[in-house]
Amino acid sequence: MSEFTPFHRGGSGSPLVLLHGFTGTWHIWEPVIAALEAEHDVFVPTLPAHAGGPELTGEPSLRAVVDGIETLMDEQGFETAHIVGNSLGGYVTMDLAARGRARSAVAIAPAGGWAVGDPGLDETMDLFQEMDRQIRVAAPNVDALVRTPEGRARTVQFLTEHPEVMSPEQVTRIVLAAARCTDAVELAETGGGEDWSIDAAQIECPVRFIWGTSDRILTWPTAAVRYRESFPHVDWVLLDGVGHCPQVDVPIETAQLILDFTRP
Repeated sequence: MSEFTPFHRGGSGSPLVLLHGFTGTWHIWEPVIAALEAEHDVFVPTLPAHAGGPELTGEPSLRAVVDGIETLMDEQGFETAHIVGNSLGGYVTMDLAARGRARSAVAIAPAGGWAVGDPGLDETMDLFQEMDRQIRVAAPNVDALVRTPEGRARTVQFLTEHPEVMSPEQVTRIVLAAARCTDAVELAETGGGEDWSIDAAQIECPVRFIWGTSDRILTWPTAAVRYRESFPHVDWVLLDGVGHCPQVDVPIETAQLILDFTRP
């Protein structure tokens, strides 16, 4: 795990892009990739400024991340694709849809849904910065941390409600990837001042939102206010008792929700 690969691509069919969350890597999608590859040409990149992903040009910003994913899509020959994103990747998904790059958009607990003036935005950015400090302390001792079920559960408590399904190797990768996101952490430092708005009028493709009711990072429904106001008539799916990463908690159901929405 000393090297993080920049992306995964496999399968055949219509193009599908999967985008992970803040401080993560493409590996968080592993529980659903095989099912999606049965019907799609699946491209799973690591976001710019994340471990294994491309470097950002200029100052870290939301727009720079979206620009970076557009460049990666161009390099893969994807003029448009079905795009699915979780957390920060969910926000990127919606911005790409507004840019006309999405055939359909599935946003899973996407960032950016805070109401204007909601202190939850700054609180979330503060949480990420505190988590970053804790991760950097934990990373040198990660082998001991993931050795027990209790240690693994504490480590991924904000990502999943079912830590027992994650192996020590998976948790180790999460810790080491987060510890290497030095540039991405600058996004958290400046994120409270970013413009998280999405121009809903520019989105012409079908949109589905998926949210776990037990999300501990982007709490339902307060972290979804802006999206619910801007997209009242699109498809909303709530997953009772599911955490921030449904692809980990309920991979079979999550894959099916994506496949059902992306079929012609």
